[in-house]
Amino acid sequence: MTFPVRPVDLNDPTTFPSRRVEEWKYTDLRRFLRETPPASPEATVAPGGPFAALGGDELAFVNGRAEGFPGLIVEGGGEHTFRLRFVSTAEAAGHQAACKVEVKAGTSLTLLESYEGQGAGYVSNIALEFNLGEGARLDRIVLCAEPEDAISLARADVRMAPGAALRQATLVSGARVQRQETHVAHPGAGAFVHIDGLYVLADARHADLTTVVEHVAGDGVTSQLTKGVVRDAARGVFQGRIVVAEGADGTDARMGHHALILSDRGEVDAKPELEIYADDVACAHGNTIGSLDQNALFYARSRGIPEPEARAMLTEAFLGEVIDRIEREDVRELARAWLKERLA
Repeated sequence: MTFPVRPVDLNDPTTFPSRRVEEWKYTDLRRFLRETPPASPEATVAPGGPFAALGGDELAFVNGRAEGFPGLIVEGGGEHTFRLRFVSTAEAAGHQAACKVEVKAGTSLTLLESYEGQGAGYVSNIALEFNLGEGARLDRIVLCAEPEDAISLARADVRMAPGAALRQATLVSGARVQRQETHVAHPGAGAFVHIDGLYVLADARHADLTTVVEHVAGDGVTSQLTKGVVRDAARGVFQGRIVVAEGADGTDARMGHHALILSDRGEVDAKPELEIYADDVACAHGNTIGSLDQNALFYARSRGIPEPEARAMLTEAFLGEVIDRIEREDVRELARAWLKERLA
């Protein structure tokens, strides 16, 4: 798989995709962005962020700029925790940044990655590159909290060596346009990919979770689960594509997307895809979009639970499966608190 350096470049409006580009069919960037925005000013923020209580060193990009080396190399074996922050304080301006993370062979990294909107009307464009050595492990937790008038784009390209493992969970609450995109070159050979996503959208917010996993050799595993809820006039987009190349026999790849629409004006667009060019594989995908179970809601109300509380309880139970798949307990509890806050 060949990764472009930056598919969308804020300095080049010809790269802004419209709905005519298949991969951007449901997220029409050109509708909202037609010309290069003015550059965001330099700024600083205090250390912290939503993951501050979980420890680890921190690298912060503020309006696209980082102090010191704009990347991370983790080596020496053992387990490490790092907080990667993308903070936008700009007002009606744009910025972009590139960050490279390398996890050396036999080393484990928990990366707590946050997108923090402290400004308004900004455009943020982030390109990330991850390289995992043989037997390396990356647990990537992405948390996005941005204002409803922001445009936020982020693309992560992941290269893995044999025996490496990627576990990823992305939690988003949307913006004017918010797109989190992940592309993985899966080497097979015992490597494992676990990609999950969760979106909770209200008002007129838009969130797009797009993933591409390409199995280029045999005996690899991919497990993917995305769940979402939309209310009001919000729009959720899920695009998941798993490609099994010729010769990648023994691949086990499974993908599921399930969403609830809790209003008449809400919208969910889902496009799960499997492209299989090999024999002797176990691949499947599923997709469901519906509303809350009225029988379960009636039962909860018959037990004396007020309707708003009952709806929140059932919605949390529906989405909780994604959070339960996060392995580290303190991260899982923080994600659960994030969810409760957005369902309140």
